[in-house]
Amino acid sequence: MTVPGYRHDLDLATRLADAADAITTARFRALDLAVERKPDRTPVTDADTAVEDAIREVLGAERPGDDVAGEERGGTVGATGRAWVVDPIDGTKNFLRGVPVWATLIALVEDGSPVVGMISAPLLGRRWWAALGEGAWGRDAAGERRLSVSAVSSLEDAYVSTTDLGSWTEHHSRERYLAFVDACWESRAFGDFWQHCLVAEGALDVAAECIVNPWDVAAAQIIVTEAGGRFTDLGGQARYDGGSALSTNGLVHDAALTLLRT
Repeated sequence: MTVPGYRHDLDLATRLADAADAITTARFRALDLAVERKPDRTPVTDADTAVEDAIREVLGAERPGDDVAGEERGGTVGATGRAWVVDPIDGTKNFLRGVPVWATLIALVEDGSPVVGMISAPLLGRRWWAALGEGAWGRDAAGERRLSVSAVSSLEDAYVSTTDLGSWTEHHSRERYLAFVDACWESRAFGDFWQHCLVAEGALDVAAECIVNPWDVAAAQIIVTEAGGRFTDLGGQARYDGGSALSTNGLVHDAALTLLRT
């Protein structure tokens, strides 16, 4: 399903996701789950580090020339070359509280842009993936299908997902957040990876985050854009490392940016 240049990379991303799912599902709701806090006060579990270490081991053996940047072990992505960007468990707070909405996020970035994305949420029974030029795909209990964004063309008809109000107050603008939500038809806070995947599926029309790290959205960017949508930071730049994220069906993107820009 992918272009020849990325077929083997997507196959590898699939195997990495399979390995991650085996670790995370075994540790979910484990009574001996070890939890620590990072300097930014966000939690990290032994499952987070185990997944990233397993992914790095495979990449070291199969793609020794590629860089790796992960949430737990660090690393950087250069403006040129290839780098794998990994979030071992996106939604760690859900994971440690027993909420099944979390996923492993894997992206291949080439010359600064994501070209392969894989998001696997085993407790939801869902997986989403994409490769440059070959569309976005998803799999659930009903089978595998190609993804396409919605055709909603007005914010007043848009179904939107954002993050909690406190984040917008601290990192962006409470007033802009409220103006944006008030302009839309309906709002929810699915959060993290899931809201961007729902945009790619056409179930949502907009997903907005005022603060993100590169590993949070690198895979989401290629999946949303390959589904026909648009992905930028809140400044309107089409980048995954701008510190914020806005994914839409494309038709309502400019209107959303106008309301969210400070």
